[in-house]
Amino acid sequence: MSAEEPPQNPNDTPSLERRVTRAGRHVGDRYVRIVRPIGSGLRGHGGHYVATEQTMAASGRLGRAWQGALGVLIGKRLHSEAEAEERVGVETGLPILASDNISSSAYATEEAMRILAIAGAGALIFTMPIALAVVFVLAIVVLSESRVIRAYPNGGGSYLVARENHGVIAGLVAASALLIDYVLTVAVSTAAGIAAISSFAPELHPFRVPIGVGLIALLGVGNLRGVREAGIAFAAPTYAYIVGMAAILLIGLGRVYVGAIPPIAQPPHPFDPVGTAPLTVLLILRAFASGSVGLTGSEAIANGVPSFKKPEARNAVITLLLMGSIFASIFLGLTFLATQLGIAPDADEIETVNSMLTRTIVGATSPLYFFVQFSTAIILLLAANTGFTGFPRLASVLANDRFMPRHFADMGSRLAFNTGIIVLGVLAAIILTAFGGSVNALVPLYTIGVFLAFTLSQSGLVRRWWRLRNKGWRASIAINALGTVVTGTVLVVVAVTKFQLGAWMVLLLIPLIVALLYAINRHYTNVQDALVITGGEQRLPILGAPAVIVPVARIDRAGLQALAFARSVSPDVKAVHVSTSTESANEFQRRWQRLGTDIPLDIVESPFRSLVAPLLKYIDAIDKSDDRPITVVLSEFVPRHWWEWFLHSQTAMRLKASLLFRPNTIVIDVPYHSSDTGDLAPGPPLDSAH
Repeated sequence: MSAEEPPQNPNDTPSLERRVTRAGRHVGDRYVRIVRPIGSGLRGHGGHYVATEQTMAASGRLGRAWQGALGVLIGKRLHSEAEAEERVGVETGLPILASDNISSSAYATEEAMRILAIAGAGALIFTMPIALAVVFVLAIVVLSESRVIRAYPNGGGSYLVARENHGVIAGLVAASALLIDYVLTVAVSTAAGIAAISSFAPELHPFRVPIGVGLIALLGVGNLRGVREAGIAFAAPTYAYIVGMAAILLIGLGRVYVGAIPPIAQPPHPFDPVGTAPLTVLLILRAFASGSVGLTGSEAIANGVPSFKKPEARNAVITLLLMGSIFASIFLGLTFLATQLGIAPDADEIETVNSMLTRTIVGATSPLYFFVQFSTAIILLLAANTGFTGFPRLASVLANDRFMPRHFADMGSRLAFNTGIIVLGVLAAIILTAFGGSVNALVPLYTIGVFLAFTLSQSGLVRRWWRLRNKGWRASIAINALGTVVTGTVLVVVAVTKFQLGAWMVLLLIPLIVALLYAINRHYTNVQDALVITGGEQRLPILGAPAVIVPVARIDRAGLQALAFARSVSPDVKAVHVSTSTESANEFQRRWQRLGTDIPLDIVESPFRSLVAPLLKYIDAIDKSDDRPITVVLSEFVPRHWWEWFLHSQTAMRLKASLLFRPNTIVIDVPYHSSDTGDLAPGPPLDSAH
């Protein structure tokens, strides 16, 4: 007896494990040694294997270079189990999910003043009452959103609330509104951040669009690195802005209290002090609608509850309350000081109200002035991160519900929703470019989506509490009913006052997006109906041998390998050759006869020198005369280097693309590499009966 059994039959089922039988110490003793593959990147045994990081290693110089560049750009791959570590606490969740709302305090006052200034300097006295009204609405929204978080701790926010309580269409309306709002969040925040920079560096103002596009790309890369890293990177600027604004407000309030009012900074290009329009109720409502831009971003926390560490709902509610308190304090403080000191907005958006107020209080050369302006610019730029956090997560929820392409639900190497991040960045860059990077031009499009989503979610919760009638349902209904009335009223005001200024585009776009999402869902439903397996079908079907067609361009190694493979899967094989002339057809016929195979050959002459179209017509004709599925076996030469690929006609690839959507057709590609110079694999000769 030999010490080792002969190798396994090559026709046996391939396996990752090889069992080697060896002789023991005593006569008749044998033992089996299981040999597992080394360097395969797979670990495990018994048919259950786990892919290690080694399986992700790129092959080839170009692939390794690309993988190395991605490693530097977005970081090392993360294991799926690391998702729990990517969650954030309150201290990190505040800059990630609340930076949009907090940072809008830097320009919400100015947007309201900019509308009032149309009626003259005297109309600016209404700025403070408008700010109080905005904060009142924010308090209602925060209280109502806390109910959303407790009722739906798995995230999804307004979309899930509206869908479960009002129906699918209402849910899609809320989702569409939020998707638009997230895109505008990125565009508006970036434009506002650049405006803060150009306030102390006016020479950058003409380049605000390319700078903005570059910053959006930078934010996208930061989010591709993962939620946790993005939060750590964005935490410092957020807290720096809060500290800087607190210092300015304390100094400013102190100066007002003691009566030490410094010289007031004047805008570079002031509005007409007399005014160009009458002060009407509609104008005041329009100013309120513009000031309501400060309420955007407050829904992001409810949508991103799963991003928090446990207990998720509690941490999300704490973050929501902190967000509302910080915004209200800064917004009211800035508005009070701006109206008390007599700060007026700049007509050409060269310098912001925030900059003029800070310059008035501490001076243009003070280090605190530059600290406040720089931190304001950074947080406004990073406020776009709220969109980068909310849009991909909402898109993933929609994708899991089959309302968006499935790619939006796929996590990248850093456990981030890469598709949503990239799509959001591209859309925001396009909008920023289309509107010239102007905050004033973008704001009319803003807030409609978020208030529409607020109204649907609050009214949805009213129906939920009425249906469930659990403990405390009366108080919950009262809170959410008030929220419905308030946010619905603001929605109507914003839609009416901003309609001609650009709001009509958002109102038109929402039903179009709803129709698109619904059509995507219909497609997935039809596909599922076509592919679902019923109880009686849960067994493998038995199929007969297919009818195989092998297009042969030349009689060479690649062609012979394809023919040999075709004979291994079916006895019914037919070769077809497309010739551009009678002479070449006759020459190919003679060469085929010398090959000595019994595989029949059909020759199709193509006097118009087309190869793919006549071949497709030939396959159509075969299909009509045979009830079996048509199997097309293609031989494809694969060059040694990628750049050599361009030196070949790639007929096989064009034919594969043409047959991709053809029904009743199976396409098999038999690649032949330039290194495969040995004999063909052993098997029956081509001219033998099969």
